[in-house]
Amino acid sequence: MLAGCAGDGSDNVFTTGALGTQQTAAAPEPKVDPLCVTLVSRIEGLRKEGVADKIEKASIKKYKMTLADLTKADQLTKANAEFQLRCSTIMPRPTTAQVSSTPAATATTAATTKRPPKPSADVAASTN
Repeated sequence: MLAGCAGDGSDNVFTTGALGTQQTAAAPEPKVDPLCVTLVSRIEGLRKEGVADKIEKASIKKYKMTLADLTKADQLTKANAEFQLRCSTIMPRPTTAQVSSTPAATATTAATTKRPPKPSADVAASTN
């Protein structure tokens, strides 16, 4: 004799309640912001024009960017930043500005130590 466990009411005697089909409610589709779609479209268009490749080549001194290239690179950078800010699910870590007087003081001392101080007329006269 075959005996089945508590099932889902179907005629299949080989399924159990734990292995039977479970109907889950379909998750509602997340709403897509039209601005995000526009930004993705703009980013993809600029990448297809080769703006990202030109930036990469210019960084290794293999391409000289024109004014039009720079304008498109600026648009790509701004579109990427806006997309990350508005549409990304990964939120950037907040950056804190740390002000330190040590690097500025070091740069100032380095600049003054390069030139030896000129002896004043009083010091030169006293050594003679």
